[in-house]
Amino acid sequence: MTDRAHPGVDAYIEGLPDWQQEICRKVRGIVWAADPEIEETIKRTVQPYFVLDGNVCALLSTKDHVNLFLYDPTVPDPHRLVNQGHGNATGRAIQIYQDDPIDREPLVELLRAIVANNRAGGWRKLGREAPTPVRENSHREP
Repeated sequence: MTDRAHPGVDAYIEGLPDWQQEICRKVRGIVWAADPEIEETIKRTVQPYFVLDGNVCALLSTKDHVNLFLYDPTVPDPHRLVNQGHGNATGRAIQIYQDDPIDREPLVELLRAIVANNRAGGWRKLGREAPTPVRENSHREP
């Protein structure tokens, strides 16, 4: 593929049925488009992960779909791409079935939001940091 490709991720994708290979290759390209610094790795022996200052997402094929796990439960999903794990404390997922369309730009937007949170310290840290309240000045100038 490219210099960004991890041989373990290549092997994982190549071992899938053709329709799942197609989905994984499309998703991989979308992940790469989200940020040029996202790297690929293998975790849990064979599972492809995409990381940048923490986990961004991961791929996992099942019998009848491909899961794209998103490792930030806090990013907005205005296009309603997430279809699994609503309310999950650590992440959500997009299940992609054969012949499902993949909405590229909204997915890029979602992944960029995860990367932005990772660069800011991660969603866990961001969730602990409450904004500093703005106090009105009680002293008024004459």
